Order: sequence, then C-alpha cells, then structure tokens
Amino acid sequence: MKLVILAGGFGTRLGDRTVDIPKPMVQIGGKPILWHIMKIYSAYGINEFIICLGYKGDVIKDYFYHYKMKNNDFTIHLNDYTMEYHNNHHEEDWKVTLVDTGMDTLKGGRLKRIEQYLEDDINLLTYGDGVSDIDIEALVDFHNKSNKIITISGVQPPSRFGELRVDGDELRSFEEKPQTSHGLINGGFMVFNKALMNYLNVGEDCDLEIGAINKLIDERQVSIYRHNGLWACMDHERDVKYLNKLWKNNQAFWKVW
Repeated sequence: MKLVILAGGFGTRLGDRTVDIPKPMVQIGGKPILWHIMKIYSAYGINEFIICLGYKGDVIKDYFYHYKMKNNDFTIHLNDYTMEYHNNHHEEDWKVTLVDTGMDTLKGGRLKRIEQYLEDDINLLTYGDGVSDIDIEALVDFHNKSNKIITISGVQPPSRFGELRVDGDELRSFEEKPQTSHGLINGGFMVFNKALMNYLNVGEDCDLEIGAINKLIDERQVSIYRHNGLWACMDHERDVKYLNKLWKNNQAFWKVW
C-alpha cells in the first residue's frame, strides 16, 4: 500500500510564499508541510510515497535528493568533498517516487499518470496541504469493509474567525480558531481501489472530484469516513501562521509520531 500525494498546484492564495516554492514546501516549524503529511502516514507504517509534481516540482525533487544533507549534521572534507554524517534522520525507511505529472494537469490526470507505480489494489491518496489527527489504520479498515471504490474523509473545518462564548453579557471564553460542527468537507485522506483508474485519463483536463468522483457517487461507489477529530488546511497566510503557532506551542494535533 502506497500513499499518493497531489502536490502540483500553484498555491496562489498563499501569495508571495509560493513565488519560489510550491505550496507543499511551505514550512511548519522548519519542515515543509509535505514532510508533516508524510510523517502522519509513516506513523501508521506507510513508508512508500508517490508525489505528483507540477508547479516548481524541481524544488521538491531537490529537497528529497539532498534529504540526508538537509536533515543531518555533517563534516565535509574540502580536499575531496567526502562527507561524514554525525547523526541519522528518522526517515530511513521511506521510499519516495517523484513524478512530473504536468504543470497544468488537474488532479484526476495527475493520478492517472502515476498508475504504473501502483502494484497493490488498495492505496491511499491525499492533498499536499492538509494535516489531521486522523487514524489511518481505522480509515483503511473502514474502506475495506465498505466495498466501495473510494473512501473520502469528511472533516469538520476550523472556523476562519475567532469564536466568542458568552453567558448573558459576560464573556466566558474566546477560542481563536475553534473546530466547527456545521457540516463536513472533503479533508483529503482518501483510500481507493485501482478500479478508480478506469474513471480517469491522462488528459490535463481530467479532474478528480468534478469528474470521476461525481460519476462514482451516481454509481454509489463512494463512502464517507467521518473524522470527528481535528483537521486543518494550509490555504491562506493566516493558516501558515496558525499552524506554526500550534507547532511552536507543542499543540500540533497532527503530530502522531
């Protein structure tokens, strides 16, 4: 079982942060959000990843190509450029496949273009900008029991504004960004059977949600895993600040490793 990460978007709503790097490389606590997502899955034994690249994909390639150097202390001998590493990172079991799936390709086309790297019938899929404390093992078990082609995790989105809790005219508490209970949204963290590929093509205009998933809904082949825990998406500058604040204060709910 592998995790496919859709990491090819432009991330335009993050403004200047994505001028030189793709959205999945925006950092939380000194590490790309892409790394945080992979660590979530790795905590559940998922150590094989396929990353669908697009905008600034070379930045992600460079990060993993130089991963050992970027994540260890080392001594370099300048006479012959040999290296001595003084510690080891904790991701030595990771196997990362980096695939250029096109600059303007929609999500369905990106997924179809990595089909050759999927050996197992059941695999995982997520976006390159969302974190959660979701139980991946329970998610996969739910999918296996559903007998559907794809399972989507329904999450409760965090409020975009602070919430005031009052008692009469007295303020009882202020929550800066509470979790809401007003409906579910697609939080990523999906599980799919390879039969999904029959609903996709390699064209740039092949979308996942509007095309394939809508058709699968009509065929009653989509199940929803309701995640009642926490979830957040790095969509705007305020999200970057919020997630970094949580990490700094040891409140990163997604840190399950």
